[in-house]
Amino acid sequence: MASFPPPTLSIITVCYQAGSQIESTIQSVMRQTYPHIEYIVVDGGSTDETLSLIQKYAASITRWISEKDDGLYDAMNKGLRLCTGDYVLFLNAGDYLYDDHTIAHVFAACDQADVYYGEAMFVDALGRPVGLRSEVTPHRLPARLSWKDLKYGMVVSHQAFIVRRALAAPFDTRYRICADIDWMITCLKQSQHICYTGQVISCFRMGGISKQHQLKAWKERYRILQQHYGAIPNFFHHLWIAIRYLLSGRRY
Repeated sequence: MASFPPPTLSIITVCYQAGSQIESTIQSVMRQTYPHIEYIVVDGGSTDETLSLIQKYAASITRWISEKDDGLYDAMNKGLRLCTGDYVLFLNAGDYLYDDHTIAHVFAACDQADVYYGEAMFVDALGRPVGLRSEVTPHRLPARLSWKDLKYGMVVSHQAFIVRRALAAPFDTRYRICADIDWMITCLKQSQHICYTGQVISCFRMGGISKQHQLKAWKERYRILQQHYGAIPNFFHHLWIAIRYLLSGRRY
């Protein structure tokens, strides 16, 4: 049986004015028992206490920069250019890894996968668990993920999606809110071995940019999914999304 060297994971944290949130993110990376982690922090030129916290933990950060960017996905592309690991995970300020053994358990699940994925735990502003993403939203996490599974939306959180760096194309910065779903579909289209880890990988604070600009997010996501799945299938996919949304009585 072939023996593979343990892969290096690049964890990228993008932040701006995140002084109240970034410390828990950094600490969750520092506590990992998996030793092969490269940690990149990309700050957008914060003027609050974010920089002092980054400097406080600088010995545990492989590389960090602080400079003005052209939005979230421009900053995430900077992180991609800075990292050198075999795999990439985006864990933005306010999000954190589920427990100290998370990354060790992820890479123990499969050898040499192109993508590793798992669950995300939704937490509120105080960090209290709300429920697994597959419980809180209408999206169920597939046991065998493919790019076609995203035709109805984000069935997996990008905070619980680890991709081989060689397959991680830059984010399309024409999209200001939903470039992450476009990026994940693009990565999955190129992937052959996709591993469901069975792990809760991250804790995700609810109320991100797409929630703050919900109508714009819906319109942008519609354009992205039409690009990948075609105009007519996308229309019917969204018709089903709308029916499900109205029948559920829930507001996601």
